[in-house]
Amino acid sequence: MENKKIIKLFKLTAELMELHNENPFKVRSYGNAVAALELVEEPLEGKQQVDLERINGVGKGIAAKIVEINETGSFAELDQMLAATPPGVVEMLRIKGIGPKKVRVIWKELGTETVEDLLEACEQNKLSKVKGFGAKTQENIRQALLFTQQNRCKMLYAEAEAGALDLLQAIKAALPDAQVEQVGAIRRKLEIVESLQYVVATDAPVAAAEKLNQLEALQQDVRLSGPKVWRGNHGLTNLNTEIKLVTTEQFAGEVLLQSAALAHLTQPLGEGKNLISFIRKEAFDTEEAIYKAAGLVYIEPELREGTNELQLAQENKLPTLLQLEDLKGILHNHSTYSDGAHTLEQMATYCRDLGYEYLGICDHSKTASYAGGLREGDVIRQQKEIEELNKKLAPFKIFKGIESDILGDGSLDYDPDILASFDFIVASIHSSLNMDEKKATARLLTAIENPYTTMLGHPTGRLLLRREGYPIDHKAVIDACAANKVIIEINANPWRLDLDWRWVQYALEQNVMLSINPDAHHTSGYHDMRYGVYMGRKGGLTKEMTFNAKTLQEVESYFQKRKEQIG
Repeated sequence: MENKKIIKLFKLTAELMELHNENPFKVRSYGNAVAALELVEEPLEGKQQVDLERINGVGKGIAAKIVEINETGSFAELDQMLAATPPGVVEMLRIKGIGPKKVRVIWKELGTETVEDLLEACEQNKLSKVKGFGAKTQENIRQALLFTQQNRCKMLYAEAEAGALDLLQAIKAALPDAQVEQVGAIRRKLEIVESLQYVVATDAPVAAAEKLNQLEALQQDVRLSGPKVWRGNHGLTNLNTEIKLVTTEQFAGEVLLQSAALAHLTQPLGEGKNLISFIRKEAFDTEEAIYKAAGLVYIEPELREGTNELQLAQENKLPTLLQLEDLKGILHNHSTYSDGAHTLEQMATYCRDLGYEYLGICDHSKTASYAGGLREGDVIRQQKEIEELNKKLAPFKIFKGIESDILGDGSLDYDPDILASFDFIVASIHSSLNMDEKKATARLLTAIENPYTTMLGHPTGRLLLRREGYPIDHKAVIDACAANKVIIEINANPWRLDLDWRWVQYALEQNVMLSINPDAHHTSGYHDMRYGVYMGRKGGLTKEMTFNAKTLQEVESYFQKRKEQIG
């Protein structure tokens, strides 16, 4: 089992213990175990108990539970607590904004055991009358429940990706003589996945369906299936799954039909034709052949959203999309100076060993006290360490950065003399997320106009499937970044992916550079960079317009010239 899944089980255990009012020291022991395991980079799977006990912060008891998890997928203590907790109450623990203690009150005092009942209690104004809540908390919970309800049976691309690929390989193994392609949201790299889709070319669809039913990961829904389509559920991701069974002649056309947005397929191409009409007219060997017949160059699946890609393809002006290999450095990262899991040197050496030329460290600023934000003295201390590490690690370089909180009035939370000490500044919002669009936009515009702001971090503050972003006027914000030469971040954390890819094209049209940043709080966070690249590609991002595709010397020069212009 992956480390992050083991850690997730221990986090759940700590929450359930707190929910059941267990001994605080016992709860804390699991919290400490989580903190210790988050620092571990090598796989926990397959390790013997004696090796696990050697990990700093992992005692005999936790080590034994890790062994049990690796053998069974869980451990006895967690199973017992789950058995003693209604599933709906466990689900409440995932609601943004309320912790185990509040969930216990909802469960024990209000007698509510499902999220549906909790929503009804909010709608009927019952929760606000329970001690410790109130009208504002009730409304926040109601909004969170409605948001969660809308996003049920959906999954982050990053969480669905591995399971979808495993299923693709399983289908290929079960049907070795068939052509098999993964299609749908996964192939288009959409940030949210609602289903898994595949196309299989076979001359024996009934036999193929029987083979699919033998796959352990799949459960068929006979009512929704037919002679040419298998429908059901994928057990690992719990996503609805559809497998189209077509002939070899239909394969390329069906793959394209299932790998593009409807707007892409139906956009007029002249003479009353569109891509669907070409696909229906004759059989093609490849997707490339279909586009060629329509007078178009091949369009990558990520771009098939029905924006301007068909026009660009007709004119042979499609951009050369950014590749992960184009990136030269990793900006916006955290260390143990604030809320990161690894030291500055660990973050730097891991980044260097991945083949990057530079690292931008951007720990939280002083307003973010909840995240160990840096006071002025901490800034001086960190910058001194950076200078020492730069001598030690040369030619690799650490840039002195900060993720400066944008305050309610749009100002940054350090005095100018401290701001001037950084090589670059990522300005981000972390508080007062309930402003209306006008106020939230004005706040961002003020921060963008600050001469010390180098980059705008996660512009809407969204957490996909957890929390909506605050409303902003994207055009006004992007226009301001263009006017003030502020870079915009595409935050590559799979929960954020913010700037949304749907605004990348507009940013590029305004000549605004974008930076793919992982917002890494752990060395493993660097591996999220590819998700940011996927989002950039969907918006047509090129190497030339990606800031951290610049070389070390180019970035160094850019930062220096920008600082000189502040004057």
